[in-house]
Amino acid sequence: MPATGTGQRLLDSATEAFAAKGFHGTTTRDIATAAGVTPGAVYVHHRSKEELLYSISRHGHERTLELVRSGAASSSDPVQQLGTMVRDFVQWQAANRTKSSVVNFELAALTEDHRAEVLKIRRSVDAEFRAVVDRGRREGVFDVEDTGLAVLALLSLCVDVARWYRGDGRLTAAEIGEHHSRLALRMLGAAGAS
Repeated sequence: MPATGTGQRLLDSATEAFAAKGFHGTTTRDIATAAGVTPGAVYVHHRSKEELLYSISRHGHERTLELVRSGAASSSDPVQQLGTMVRDFVQWQAANRTKSSVVNFELAALTEDHRAEVLKIRRSVDAEFRAVVDRGRREGVFDVEDTGLAVLALLSLCVDVARWYRGDGRLTAAEIGEHHSRLALRMLGAAGAS
């Protein structure tokens, strides 16, 4: 069930604080103050600071998996599928750069059980990309030697947007998504990629 009211304000303030200071540099007081509540209120809605991080991370990874699966289901053509998967993934990363930064780069702060759950979702994202790249290789539309390395490069291309993208730059999140989609297809040696 999605958070509402105070619970959502706490998630939002935790996201901003974790992105700015890192998980270990953020206190529950920082999160509560930014949400306009007392530090004790954090524990009414969440068991711990780590649980806040887990909620943010799980939601972000689930959303990524939804986008990737939707892109894979958008066509039977591996070139179209992969272009859509990368475009939508990158656009979401850019448009949600603060959350993406936390989701992608604070995993080490999760408990072992929570990290295992999130990594399971990540493996599902990886599997979606692998399936499309493998099919494209079999059909002769992708020219790559190693599916695993190609997928690693594609996922790095998508995820790293959260490190550098700023909303006030010369390109919008949608334009970055389109650019990276074309770049990904060129990386795979897709026939007709420009």
